[in-house]
Amino acid sequence: MRAIHLFLIAAMVGAELILGIVVAPLVFYPQSFIGEGVLSHFQSGLIMTQIFVKMGYVLLGVATVGACYEGFSFFQKDKELSFQLRFSKFALSLLIFILALIFVFYFSAYIIHAQNLGESATQSEEFARMHKASEVVIKIIAMMQIFLFFLSFKIAKKD
Repeated sequence: MRAIHLFLIAAMVGAELILGIVVAPLVFYPQSFIGEGVLSHFQSGLIMTQIFVKMGYVLLGVATVGACYEGFSFFQKDKELSFQLRFSKFALSLLIFILALIFVFYFSAYIIHAQNLGESATQSEEFARMHKASEVVIKIIAMMQIFLFFLSFKIAKKD
């Protein structure tokens, strides 16, 4: 189960990085690669939203599996790992789960609602702030997942 847990974390981090570094610039700035008149910024946003909605549900699934796995490991009292390390991994996985819930059910829901109101709703300062905050949350999630991944290789002294 540990290998599956680590694989899911690594795959999720990879997906988050690819979406942020490769996919988002291609979708939002297609004119740089194809030429003018391809998609408006609003149309690009609609496409990117659908990509992130799907990724968000995968993120939520991986975060749920991770929180359950780390919770089971924490309460199992693994003899190889110290209490502090088990607690740190469990707390980190819970934070990832909570942030995944916020990303999916708060930020994504807000963005979808604004897009349904029309292009003008996505050009407001409030939308820009919410979008920026959602980007920050997904970056924090990715950093926490990377930290949890490498923390899983640490063998601590016994209590």
